[in-house]
Amino acid sequence: MPEYNVEILEKKFIDSKEKVREAIEKYGVDNISIAWTGGKDSTLLLHIVHATCKDNGWEMPKAFCIDEGDMFYEIREFIKINIPVYEINRMDIIHNDDVSKAAGGVLGAKVIVADLDKINQAEVERLGYDEDEFNYEPESFVGNHLMKTVTLNRYLIQNKVEGFFEGIRWDEQGARENENYFSPRQASENSPAHMRFCPILHFTERDVWNAHFHYNIPICELYKQGYRSLGAKVTTNRVTDVPAWDQDLENTSERGGRRQDKENLMAKLRELGYM
Repeated sequence: MPEYNVEILEKKFIDSKEKVREAIEKYGVDNISIAWTGGKDSTLLLHIVHATCKDNGWEMPKAFCIDEGDMFYEIREFIKINIPVYEINRMDIIHNDDVSKAAGGVLGAKVIVADLDKINQAEVERLGYDEDEFNYEPESFVGNHLMKTVTLNRYLIQNKVEGFFEGIRWDEQGARENENYFSPRQASENSPAHMRFCPILHFTERDVWNAHFHYNIPICELYKQGYRSLGAKVTTNRVTDVPAWDQDLENTSERGGRRQDKENLMAKLRELGYM
């Protein structure tokens, strides 16, 4: 890995901790949650939240991970192993059972829209999708919305979550480059009003890896195998077996191994509530 400026990295880390402190002081630990995917960004976020809580004598907020229907085994194990490391008292793996049940749990299977519950049917209609069926694919346009955004909204409603931390960055994807540290979301049909806290927006991809090694933050083994950005297993590829942190991060696409039709629709998906 290239050399880095420790003072700048530590300043970014401290700035992120300050954003976390502001969020927890305003909303309270019991009213917020942490989106933890097991990926490099959300694990850095988790580490920062944990450090902030330790500094202030707070318990950790609850955490959740969205199971879109095709999670890597390695991610499941990584999360399981690190729950006690970060003193998480409640970790929810959330999933849209209604959709996967309609597909018989088989990726690529046809889902009949009329077989879904009223909320999922309404959300399919909100997408402007007018076909009677769709394929059960977690990162297709319809699948992404139902398996991730709708799942998230149900979790927020059922658990009365007023806000959650998410590990997105300005340099990660064009649709995220104008996001704010505190990002309010208005209530709409099937979606509650809530706040999204984004404490690591100012980190670059290189900063994230520097922080992982500088602060000894756990790393999912998939990154060592060459994966650079992790999503659903069936639509996430690696273009090399070089560990992610040793790749040419500055001159190649971070999300090049992800399904590109989803990447091209990211702005629209975020309008609909995607992270």
